[in-house]
Amino acid sequence: MATSLEQRLAFFAAAPRQHLLRQIQRGIEKESLRADQEGILAQTGHPEAFGSALTHPSITTDFSEALLEFITPVSDSIDDTLNELDAIHRFAVSELGDETIWNASMPCRLGETDDAIPVARFGSSNTATMKTRYRLGLGHRYGRKMQTIAGIHYNFSLPKSVWEELHAAENSELPLKTYITNNYFGLIRNFRRYAWLLIYLFGAAPAVSRCFLNGKPHQLQPLGKYTLYGPHATSLRMGDLGYQSDAQKNLHICYNHLDFYVETLKGAITTSHGDYEKIPAGEQLSSGLLQIENEFYSPIRPKRVTESGEIPLGALRRGGVEYIEVRCIDVNPMLPLGINAEQIRFIDAFLLYCLYKDSPPCDDDHNAEISSNLLSVVNKGREPKLELTQDGSPRELAAWAEELIGDIGRIADQLDTAHGGEAYQQSCQAQLAKVHNISLTPSAQIVAALEQGGDGYYHYAMKQSLQHAETFRERGLSSDESQRFAAMREASEAAQASVETEQQEESFDDYLRRFYLQYQDL
Repeated sequence: MATSLEQRLAFFAAAPRQHLLRQIQRGIEKESLRADQEGILAQTGHPEAFGSALTHPSITTDFSEALLEFITPVSDSIDDTLNELDAIHRFAVSELGDETIWNASMPCRLGETDDAIPVARFGSSNTATMKTRYRLGLGHRYGRKMQTIAGIHYNFSLPKSVWEELHAAENSELPLKTYITNNYFGLIRNFRRYAWLLIYLFGAAPAVSRCFLNGKPHQLQPLGKYTLYGPHATSLRMGDLGYQSDAQKNLHICYNHLDFYVETLKGAITTSHGDYEKIPAGEQLSSGLLQIENEFYSPIRPKRVTESGEIPLGALRRGGVEYIEVRCIDVNPMLPLGINAEQIRFIDAFLLYCLYKDSPPCDDDHNAEISSNLLSVVNKGREPKLELTQDGSPRELAAWAEELIGDIGRIADQLDTAHGGEAYQQSCQAQLAKVHNISLTPSAQIVAALEQGGDGYYHYAMKQSLQHAETFRERGLSSDESQRFAAMREASEAAQASVETEQQEESFDDYLRRFYLQYQDL
């Protein structure tokens, strides 16, 4: 019997359907700190020239007032996506004055105390208060320093028209919404199985400034006076120094079915956690193990655009999965935008592979194996002859990666047929070269630059950031782009004013109570 991989390769290979792969939808959310001239985290507020962080469609903040987030609209064009991200950077640089965009995942120079990291503020509305209080809670739970780590979130989906054709071709008796949701959860399970490959190929955070740890226990080695690193590490951001916590290590979210996912995540939100009950009133949203869904730090999430005031789990219940959000991509300091077209093409082919391939349910043993493989690649992915575990048996990383890229290459061929040219296959070959030659990986190139230059992580990342900023500044904005960003600023400020007016009559406590009541109805 043919596997789902072979069946779906055949489906998209048919001449009448080859164009469907041109309809992949994608969007990027890129985080970057603002740093002053000395490379110290900016203490200034979100620049007024950017508009409202609450309502601006392209420029907002994440945890900190100094942690920018640049957002591209949904597009089926890689070039359009990157061009828009480039325009946002050029606009931001033109308005930052003496500050710069820190173009790396691990942070710039930080003060010794959490108070030196300003929490993001969004205005006086209930929505804004909720965002800030959530961030205050994160600071208490995990420390503010961890929240200064930046990354790139990659949103990916197929349009409904493609799903309709696939649904019909596979003669599925499931309702279309259920069929789509089940397939996205299959993609997610496979993504978790193979995410280590993306960490190896694109991990770009092998080192950090010593001030980030500030005496915190670690197993990193010194590299000069001010830098700590893992000699074979790929992405410290994805390990114990990044978005991890002891509380969440005991959180077992199930991806086998939407119902299981909703119930396990709902339980984490509605169950009080003893340690968090000690946090002062008004300094978090709740004492739950998770305040809201976004607090669950996962390399990938199922998503649906929420309606006004709707909780994310409620949106998934209502409409099923609409797209997936990949969250394990580092900001590559060697690239002006932190990501490029070659990387996006491979990620697209990788995600389609995860969608095409059979995806059996996971149990506790599988989940333990998935976590172990990920952490092994995070901490020692460039170690020669590193072994991972595949279905309970040892498997050398290089051999497994070569096999996976071979299968992903078959999908890359289809994407090249759909788009014309050989760019997708060339991206696969570039990734295969990294498997055969570890020195080609971004993490190895960064470590080599640190060892050869002797400057340390801070000086290296600052130099890269300043060079990129100067390039953006030299290229500048066209008059049309300037007018467009000015219009977005004005519209965002008007939208924030409208929200604040609409929410004046309801107290924040009532607003929050009404928000959490939605979990009872799931």
